[in-house]
Amino acid sequence: MNSTPRSLDRLIRPRSIAVFGGKEARRVIEQCDKMGFTGEIWPVHPRETEILGRKCYRSVAELPGAPDASFVGVNRQLTIDIIRDLSGRGAGGAVCYASGFREAASELDDGNDLQEALVAAAGDMPIVGPNCYGFINMLDGALLWPDQHGMQRVEKGVAILTQSSNIACNISMQTRGLPLAYVMTAGNQAQTGLSDIACAVLEDPRVTAVGLHIEGFDSMAALERLATRARELSKPVVTLKVGKSEAAQLATVSHTASLAGNDRVSSALLARLGIGRVDTLPALLETLKLLHVAGPLDSRDISSMSCSGGEASLMADAGERYRVNYRPLRDEQKKPLKDALGEMVTIANPLDYHTFVWGNREKQTTAFTAMMKGGYAINLLVLDFPRLDRCDPADWETTCHAVIDAARATGARAGIVASLGENMPEATALFLMKASIVPFFGIEEALAAIETAADIGAAWKKPVPPRLLDGSGVHAGDAITLSEHEAKVELAAFGLTVPKGKAVATPEAAAAAAEALGFPVVLKGLGVAHKTEAGAVKLNLTTRDEVHAAAKAMAAVASGYLVEKMVAKPVAELIIGAMRDPVAGPVLTIGAGGILVELLDDSAILTLPTTPQAIREAIGGLKIRKLLDGYRGGPAGDDAALIDAVAAAASYVVANASKLEELDINPLMVLPNGQGAVAADALIRRRN
Repeated sequence: MNSTPRSLDRLIRPRSIAVFGGKEARRVIEQCDKMGFTGEIWPVHPRETEILGRKCYRSVAELPGAPDASFVGVNRQLTIDIIRDLSGRGAGGAVCYASGFREAASELDDGNDLQEALVAAAGDMPIVGPNCYGFINMLDGALLWPDQHGMQRVEKGVAILTQSSNIACNISMQTRGLPLAYVMTAGNQAQTGLSDIACAVLEDPRVTAVGLHIEGFDSMAALERLATRARELSKPVVTLKVGKSEAAQLATVSHTASLAGNDRVSSALLARLGIGRVDTLPALLETLKLLHVAGPLDSRDISSMSCSGGEASLMADAGERYRVNYRPLRDEQKKPLKDALGEMVTIANPLDYHTFVWGNREKQTTAFTAMMKGGYAINLLVLDFPRLDRCDPADWETTCHAVIDAARATGARAGIVASLGENMPEATALFLMKASIVPFFGIEEALAAIETAADIGAAWKKPVPPRLLDGSGVHAGDAITLSEHEAKVELAAFGLTVPKGKAVATPEAAAAAAEALGFPVVLKGLGVAHKTEAGAVKLNLTTRDEVHAAAKAMAAVASGYLVEKMVAKPVAELIIGAMRDPVAGPVLTIGAGGILVELLDDSAILTLPTTPQAIREAIGGLKIRKLLDGYRGGPAGDDAALIDAVAAAASYVVANASKLEELDINPLMVLPNGQGAVAADALIRRRN
């Protein structure tokens, strides 16, 4: 894939469109006509003279000009020829509909070769696909889209991009009130990746936010460009990254011929870049809705109101599953709420305001205004609407108007949440959106959207992170494993504290080294992969004779010995590891170490290079943080030394990125505050 971004402006915002092929090409014309495209449309067909009232041309050479955008809906061999002709004519770009390229390499021997030929034929002209459905531009009514859709023209809205054409079709049919400016598919990303398409739509001043359905990252450089530009333009990006399960990862590889990467690394990578992440398609749509109306949120503090204790309980319980904060009411809010709602209402957050003010717009507005003066990032009101075919919605509409009145009076962000998504009529959602109130379809989706918008807001408040480490240039030599002593010498050169020690060859030398170091000592056999299981580790040896005897006992499995001073009892044991992710390159893992590695699922991932602040935040999110803080009256750990140790390991990984395969520091002994952090064991595998 070409790493240099091509301009996609003519392709995605065309004034002239050429279509090649039969029924799919005809459908593209039909959709453009239906949506009011005002530019030129030029059908190309070898036999037809006219298609849908338009003159039909025989070839690219016959066209009256170089088209801005082309939909190429012919077989894969002919696609390559047409793309070559369009590129030579100076066309603005093309959508390649045909399949049978790299995505089918396991079934078709020539799949890879044809994809390379297609990219070569395109030259400097941007192409999207192959194996691609195309795109819908509802700002200009330009559709290179050979199918039905459920969208309507908008003046501004969000862009959603996906590798899956069927997902794009489904999204186009949403009835949630989300204004869709663009829906675009990327197909194989043979030349133009999802991130570069996202960068192009981001530049449209009518686009407010971008959503990505990602099966595999196309380019780290392009993703960084997208994140940087999103921050510069204050237009947030949120992703639905699939591939968490083994089955999903296998499906992704076979479907898109792209690497899904380690899922936890993906999350760390997106968080670093300030790109939001959600887990479901409804959550993606609801998050984009929130970002379209309100943008990223300033905090996780939210309020919730409903006229039912049951709904208040649902909101409170759901809040336990998300990183949101129902911050208590301020003192100055309580009296106005009590005055508006009466003595029988318990003033709290979430608030059950009962039904005493139901249907009374003035009293509801007074109560909602008092709540919205609390300085919350967003204020929610739970409101499930009646069936319009059987019931009268007048009182529900009154509540909507009261929320709008209160939001306008306070300038606060507000949303109305239907606990059952289907209970929010689309017309109501559109009405609320026009009034800058977020219509949330579902409690879980609302809180997921708020969590994600707050994540983006928090990321944007931080300094722009340094450029990601380029882990693409990997040495081709054989991998070797350093001895523990060699690993510690290398890490110590980067500032990691290791025990005083000496590597020796014989039991006699081990005994002498122990005496010189001072007792107690630990004795380890060198050249043993799993020392504890092999009996190649002896702790707390206090005499020369004990060291000599221990060395003799492990002589059969050891190629030499490492004698070290015993480390004092730690507050906590951590692990620092590094691995090479197929997408992000080398990344660092920190977590509970020692025997807790297998017992606790407690780790965090740091993409590289990192910063002391990022290290501090990662450590702060670990379960073992309680031990480091001084658990049940115990001493607190040396935080500064721990951060320095992680930073030293990160520096080593960055410096050796092209040859490092694996790093394992386990355990890192974190001593009481002021006494340091010492790497008791270390393993390094790298290429020559």
